[in-house]
Amino acid sequence: MKSAFRSKPPHYPQRWSELPGGEELKLVIQQVCNELSQRVFGYHMLKLGNLSSELVLPDCSIRHHIQQTQIASEFSGIITRSDNLPYVENSIDGVLLANELDFAQDPHEILREVDRVITANGYVIISGFNPFSLTGVARFLPIKNGNVLHSARFFSAGRIKDWLQLLGFEVVEHRHILFSMLFASQAAKQPAAWQQWCSKHCPWCSSVYVLLARKRTIPMTTVKANWKVKPRFSTVGASMRDVTSQTRS
Repeated sequence: MKSAFRSKPPHYPQRWSELPGGEELKLVIQQVCNELSQRVFGYHMLKLGNLSSELVLPDCSIRHHIQQTQIASEFSGIITRSDNLPYVENSIDGVLLANELDFAQDPHEILREVDRVITANGYVIISGFNPFSLTGVARFLPIKNGNVLHSARFFSAGRIKDWLQLLGFEVVEHRHILFSMLFASQAAKQPAAWQQWCSKHCPWCSSVYVLLARKRTIPMTTVKANWKVKPRFSTVGASMRDVTSQTRS
């Protein structure tokens, strides 16, 4: 397995419109992320990256959203790198990573930073491109050379799950979406019946997956035993002689 770190950073998209069918792709991912965000509670929701910052989460239980981008845009709130978050430990309740790891130079460092700033029992939502899909296979073919999808990392959902579990996260939901080749400009506009059939019979070949994971913190407080050792006593036989009769004799 190749190392997740790259000496040369991949091309980082500033907006969804840079991807083929980007607007349709954005809407589908946004719908799923918005639905999953209803399960995230707390005070601060971090949208990490340019693609994440464009997504709108109207049904999210958290009202304060922080939009952090690497490149200045109209959606920018804080402009800084994703692998060096300017937040104190245990201060963020939810983090959205919309295909951020697919265009990251060091995805491990990004997840370590997310683990550092997220609260105990906080949630992270991650979407990514599936390398086992038609889109994942087509990226090796000379199709639309120069397209930003050729620069994407295409980490599998299983690999992302392994990284999350090593950091103490529990994956609570896994969604499969977009069963089409994304290199086609209108690929996202497939009939709903086709999408539902593929989701039921061959979910492994979806072009995009979405993960919802929760941080699990194991308490280190010692647990006292609720039992006590009871002493055991045995009766000792004693002579009950009549002292007065002995004196008279």
